Amino acid sequence: MSLRTLWTSALAALALSSAPALASNPYLVSTDWLEQNLNDPAVRVVEVSVNPGLYERGHVPGAVNFNWHTDLVDTVQRDIASPEKFQTLLRQAGINPDTTTILYGDNNNWFAAWGAWVFDIYGIDNVKLLDGGRKKWEAEGRPLSTAAATPSAGTVSVKPANTALRARLADVLAAARQEADVALVDIRSADEYSGKIFAPNGVPELAVRAGHVPGAVNVTWSKLVAEDGSFKPVEELKAIYSAVGIDGNKPIITYCRIGERSSHSWFALSKLLGYDVRNYDGSWTEYGNSVGAPIENPAGTIWGQT
Repeated sequence: MSLRTLWTSALAALALSSAPALASNPYLVSTDWLEQNLNDPAVRVVEVSVNPGLYERGHVPGAVNFNWHTDLVDTVQRDIASPEKFQTLLRQAGINPDTTTILYGDNNNWFAAWGAWVFDIYGIDNVKLLDGGRKKWEAEGRPLSTAAATPSAGTVSVKPANTALRARLADVLAAARQEADVALVDIRSADEYSGKIFAPNGVPELAVRAGHVPGAVNVTWSKLVAEDGSFKPVEELKAIYSAVGIDGNKPIITYCRIGERSSHSWFALSKLLGYDVRNYDGSWTEYGNSVGAPIENPAGTIWGQT
């Protein structure tokens, strides 16, 4: 092999290793791709943001709005939306069996990733995230609209819930007690993981204990994204997780406080790396409040004491 051929091969390998996660992944689209396909009738764009009023102030043209607090959950039970409710929501959004659905949102796609997880649970095909979400779309000065979308009713049907994508308290307890060979990934901040704080400032969902599930490793969700909010290259993601012993050789459970940040890490581990992953949406607000559940609290923080 000539020196020139070797040099060309090396450059190609370097380019591949530093390419964005979306370069060869079917679950992400770029901002360029989305802007070029906004008028495609087979594409439906859905915003799932946490901040109220954001959609109304301006959104990707043609996007419909899913409210995480009411549309994607059961507002009485702590649960995801029922099959009937979710199917109605999708049909109202104009989603058909052959639709390509693009989800995006604020906060680096936390709640858009939650939406992708619910879509996956109910077996909806051709669902992708806008890499970088609102942050990247707005930073690049791409078009926004204040007109609410009114699509024609869709005909998509949900499938029976795939329970293999969701972890329950019993599953996490089994892992914590080393009764199951499962890797636990706590994606919260280092201060939440150590027990220094109970939750980020200003959030209403709390647990009366601080710390983390025994055996869980801490890989903060923010380590997975670049400055513009897009996912880091796949090889970089692999290295981040491999450094703490997460390599896909055994099932993984991700958790955070209420399941939204951990769905972002679920997406990276599952859709970008291809690992066997379940999201624990009960997360710390359920586990930390559960009587008798073992915890590790290195900081020794106690509820009600300073």
